[in-house]
Amino acid sequence: MKQRKENRREEILEAGLEVFSEKGYYNTTTALIAEKAGISQPYIFKFFKTKEELFAAALDRAFDRILQTFKNVEARPEQIVAKMIEAYEELSVSHPHEIALQVIGLSVTEESIRNCTKAGLSRIRSYTLERFQSANVPNAEEEVTTFLARGILCNISYFLDLPEMIHNETK
Repeated sequence: MKQRKENRREEILEAGLEVFSEKGYYNTTTALIAEKAGISQPYIFKFFKTKEELFAAALDRAFDRILQTFKNVEARPEQIVAKMIEAYEELSVSHPHEIALQVIGLSVTEESIRNCTKAGLSRIRSYTLERFQSANVPNAEEEVTTFLARGILCNISYFLDLPEMIHNETK
């Protein structure tokens, strides 16, 4: 029974990720998420008290997956930055809804979601800095700032379908 309940929660989170990434936070309703998950709307509230709580959980899931992706990177110290970029690019392809959710999370003004976004970005920054420092990346602090700034720019470029922000390409 507990396993089934946990599976249902996961299905709601995945449906939430998809719907939020397509419609944004403010245009998404729990009814749309319920429809996507194939359940009744009231059933969502057995797992999440509010839409805000569901969004924060989905956003947390996205940040956790990024962090785990970075932790799974195996590379020689001189390759760590390039390998982490490569891993993030692969994650962007395999989990595009989570990339979109990060961009959306930056624009939501509700305090709990702002706090979730801050906490997620802080965790990623702390881990990345620790990893760069242990790999003896020169100017690790600056490299982390550049790494994260480029990642956020990539997310925005992907979200807007504007690849020329990153590459000298036009559609």
